[in-house]
Amino acid sequence: VEHQASVMSDWVLLGLIAALVMLLLLTVFGFVVYSGLFTEVVVSAGSPPVGSITLAYKFRVGPYGESGQLFTDGCSISSKLCSIGVYYDNPHTVAPEKCRFAIGRILSEGDAKPSEEQIKRFQKYGFKIFSFPAPSHVVMATFPFTTPLSIHLAVNRVHPALDTYIKERKLCAHPRIEIYKEDRIYFVCPLARQGDFYVPEMKELERKSRAAAAEAEDAQTDITGADTMSETSSISMEATTDSRDTSVATSILLPFPASRGREEADNRSEHSYSESGASGSSFEELDLEVTGEGEGAPGLLPDMGYTGNQEVTDKWTKEPIAAERGEE
Repeated sequence: VEHQASVMSDWVLLGLIAALVMLLLLTVFGFVVYSGLFTEVVVSAGSPPVGSITLAYKFRVGPYGESGQLFTDGCSISSKLCSIGVYYDNPHTVAPEKCRFAIGRILSEGDAKPSEEQIKRFQKYGFKIFSFPAPSHVVMATFPFTTPLSIHLAVNRVHPALDTYIKERKLCAHPRIEIYKEDRIYFVCPLARQGDFYVPEMKELERKSRAAAAEAEDAQTDITGADTMSETSSISMEATTDSRDTSVATSILLPFPASRGREEADNRSEHSYSESGASGSSFEELDLEVTGEGEGAPGLLPDMGYTGNQEVTDKWTKEPIAAERGEE
């Protein structure tokens, strides 16, 4: 009897343990679902969910994983304000240590002005103040912000959906702006005047990058020009030497006077000009024929695989041209 009682107690204990494990798994599953695991991600283009904003931010260059500490810094100063993150580079195409981003808090929206006390408080802890205008048209998506896990789910689900939407429609939409407002995360990608959403540090980096690229191009042009001049001069020297050797040999071997040689040279020169004219007309006729064939074959262009704004879709920003357009 005692043995049976001990066996029963063991089974009861195992049953309780199994029930607790199942309850724990159900709790974890419910938590993940509540965080947005099965939430449908809908990407659309249209009017933005927010207007003009004034933000306090910190700018960094490095892995996006370091943005968490900046979010914490902003929340520690004021927990009632909305958080914002602006990501300028695509981490799939740009090295993590070269990614550029700005993280901060939204001080005011629309026509409202931030208080001087708020500005001074954030500036005291190394934040800078900047304003974004209201974007006219954007690509956007939303995701529930119910738990800290929602952030990780949103990053892994929303950004791929945005990439697909932008690439399929060959849009120029950047940078990626994340706004954490109440119980929603808003993902916004401006479709116009992207340079207005570049903080001053980002604009300075773009300016230096363009200057360095221009200097490198000028240096490459100088090197190429020097090589071309060197090759041309060497060919000219060889041609001059050959002509001198030929003229000397001709004067020795041929019994013709020099004047006759000049006349023959003049005749040959005139003949060459006429040949040039004839060949020139031939090329004109060839150009017309080629043009006619090109116009008669409109199906050639699609076969070339035109990709549109593929470079822009590969990178969220990092485009100096986009920055210049925004500044203009």
